[in-house]
Amino acid sequence: MKLAHVPDPVARQPWGVIAPLLALVLLGTAVLHSAAGGSWQPYAASHLMRFAVFLAMALVIARIPQDFFVKMAYPAYAGVLVLLVLVEALGAIGGGSQRWLNLGFMTLQPSELMKPTIVLVLAAFYSNLPPGMTGSWRGLLPALILLGLPAVLVILQPDLGTALAICFGGVVVMFLAGLPLSWFLGAGAVAAVAAPLAFFTLLHDYQRNRVLVFLDPESDPLGTGYHITQSKIAIGSGGIFGKGFGNGSQSHLDYLPEAHTDFVFATMSEEWGMLGGFFVLLVYAQVLRWGLNVARQAPNRFSMLLAAGLTATVFFYAAINLLMVMGLAPVVGIPLPFVSHGGSSMMTVMICFGVIMAVQRWSRKGGTIT
Repeated sequence: MKLAHVPDPVARQPWGVIAPLLALVLLGTAVLHSAAGGSWQPYAASHLMRFAVFLAMALVIARIPQDFFVKMAYPAYAGVLVLLVLVEALGAIGGGSQRWLNLGFMTLQPSELMKPTIVLVLAAFYSNLPPGMTGSWRGLLPALILLGLPAVLVILQPDLGTALAICFGGVVVMFLAGLPLSWFLGAGAVAAVAAPLAFFTLLHDYQRNRVLVFLDPESDPLGTGYHITQSKIAIGSGGIFGKGFGNGSQSHLDYLPEAHTDFVFATMSEEWGMLGGFFVLLVYAQVLRWGLNVARQAPNRFSMLLAAGLTATVFFYAAINLLMVMGLAPVVGIPLPFVSHGGSSMMTVMICFGVIMAVQRWSRKGGTIT
């Protein structure tokens, strides 16, 4: 239904997803304003500006025809893979990890770009594969190579959280493409057997400590367990209605580390309480519902796999961060989309939404997606 007196170009925008994203960004801006001691700098103002820029980028992506995405899938994958190799050779080191390329005018984290790219290339691969071959080695081996190369390069940085996000989006596409369920169950069984060996031989010391702290955070509350202990204190102390805007003691007194990035949900919960937390969950539920509806009504196999895989990638971002700050998952460096301060992660998620908007536009020829 068109709104009276609203210009047609404005009314035709996908407000079903833009409106909830804007609500998340405004809440995030308020939380970041408070985390900076009541100042717009250095977090809140740049958070709003980045969203405006990346929303414009997403709306441009939404206008790109499907054929272009199909043609660019493999070149884009190859380009990002080259950037990951360059990270190993030339990348900047920060926090003990080598994840960024300094381009002069900006610092780029190529592993973030691989999250939507792996979904794109696998969607293109399975859309071109004859359905009868999906359940054979021809439907598995090339996909494993496409997925394994970037995952290994990202693990070497080391960045296990981002590698898991890349694998999650890729595996969702492989599952929806129709690979036999028995293969996934078998892979899960092998992973369960190999996990203890990998824990003692492949993980770095800090990664092993994160797992041990997740299992027993009180064992070292002032050391490796400090982050999650303070996060749970902040969330619990907020109660139902919170302490009030600008009154969070955990973040303002610097008890809560990374209060504006990875643990921003704890900062928000302390001031806005359980009601604020439920609001965030409801907005994410609406956004993910929209993405799944786009995938369900997609006009063909490629666009269905693309929209579903990108929706799963956004879900992974939000779910892992929320589980992490509540002590239900090990601490990994994954921010909360549209609430945490960070340019690379917001750019990645807005690329995902821009492509899903494009799928919605392609689908309008055969029906309306709500």
